[in-house]
Amino acid sequence: CSGLVLSRRPALVLCHAAVFAPFLRAGPAAWARPAALPPAALRPCPRLSVVLGAEAGGLRELDARLLALVPCAAFRRALERGLGRAERWRFGAEDEAGTEPRALPWFAWLRVPGLDAAEGGWAARASAGCLRKGQALLACGSPFGDLCPELFLNTLSRGVVSNLAGEENALVLTDARCLPGTEGGAAFVPSPQGPRVVAVIAASLCWKGAEWVGLTLLCSLAAILRSSVGVLGEAGIAVPPVPAWVAAVPASGGQDPLGWTALVECGATWGSGVLLAPRMLLTCRHVVEARAPLHVTPAAGPGQDAAVLRGRVVFATEESSPFDVAVVELEESVPGFVPLCLADTFLPGEEVSVVGFGALGRACGPSVTAGVLSAVVAVAGRPVMLQTTCAVHGGSSGGPLVSSRSGCLMGKPGVGVGSHGCPPAGPSDVGIALSPTGIVASNTRDTGAGATYPHLNFCIPITVLQPLVARYRRTGDPLAFAGLNRVGEGVRATWQLQQRPGPPSKL
Repeated sequence: CSGLVLSRRPALVLCHAAVFAPFLRAGPAAWARPAALPPAALRPCPRLSVVLGAEAGGLRELDARLLALVPCAAFRRALERGLGRAERWRFGAEDEAGTEPRALPWFAWLRVPGLDAAEGGWAARASAGCLRKGQALLACGSPFGDLCPELFLNTLSRGVVSNLAGEENALVLTDARCLPGTEGGAAFVPSPQGPRVVAVIAASLCWKGAEWVGLTLLCSLAAILRSSVGVLGEAGIAVPPVPAWVAAVPASGGQDPLGWTALVECGATWGSGVLLAPRMLLTCRHVVEARAPLHVTPAAGPGQDAAVLRGRVVFATEESSPFDVAVVELEESVPGFVPLCLADTFLPGEEVSVVGFGALGRACGPSVTAGVLSAVVAVAGRPVMLQTTCAVHGGSSGGPLVSSRSGCLMGKPGVGVGSHGCPPAGPSDVGIALSPTGIVASNTRDTGAGATYPHLNFCIPITVLQPLVARYRRTGDPLAFAGLNRVGEGVRATWQLQQRPGPPSKL
């Protein structure tokens, strides 16, 4: 596994404890204990070493001694509440048994005398309690562990904070792409004084049901340190407080994509939606097609309670339409609604974000994932589909695609509804794009292999919808959207992911 040098006086390395699973005297049952495990809990206690890069190049290997295995109580509680068994989460490679879920909150403290430095101190740290969704993160770890450290030691991956849960954000999800072996590595936030450690990688691959969600699970470093004070104190080591550092937030002109996003529930299914007016919301047809009461919960701001509003579908595209769109009118206005800035241009390669209730659903509010606009597909010179590399999951359908360049709604993405958080196996899951740039319609599923690809997804450009929305708001006539059911063959072929003539697409 990977590890983090947290102190040089005395030299301490923090890593994930799952690597010690084969040596536990009590077996997997030991992970259920509420208190720390001493070295005597291992049989036999393995020889430990840490591998680091040498200043002159190459590698150096140093002996290490286990101080204790420590559970992070706050992280454990956040896991139980946000990623419970009913949600069918699992961790590790698809073709392996994966990480024992009860081991996820456990971490190991190692003493490495060969790293002691007279002028050393603790690494620069930051509290995860100051993190905000969408904030930049940098993950560092060594993929594949000791397989080939000469090539993979301390590789970097960039992403954003996707979601947060627990006391002082003990649980952090990021879309930074990490590989097996990076568990125990560090996540950093940038600051004017240099990067600061904010969390430790607990699981590099996360699955919800049969769907790889493309997110990495992190545990707050501050939460680990709070759980370790007693153990380190017994070893004569004082743990300094973690600075309450707050990241600088760039000005955005009051445009907050989280405030545009709403949870849409229709019977046992759920998805996402985009608020275009105080009482108007766009989502995907497949989210609301159940004949059941419709409830809309706008994302609540910090310290606010979420309000659940009733809604009714005033228009939904026909199943034969390539555009999977529904228009919902709310019975009450959304308090504090801020009008959106809508995109009118799309630049391939520009940075974008998707906001929606995929993966964690109702548990922790909307998630944010970042990527680039990978393709703009046009028919007769008009954009009809946007493709992005953002991680999109079941339950994200109908959420906004936002331009990081302009802060405008570009479109909406679409993936399957979240009765179990799993996407349907077909190309009909399409969505809407708003700058918002668009609306999320679908990620990609290979119906032949049964694999889902969260980093290839499709959105409806807002430029397709904006004139229809303007006409509807002016006239109040839902037939303003009827043109979405009457589109040309080129648009249909595009959304069917089908070259014509040719064999049927398996995507």
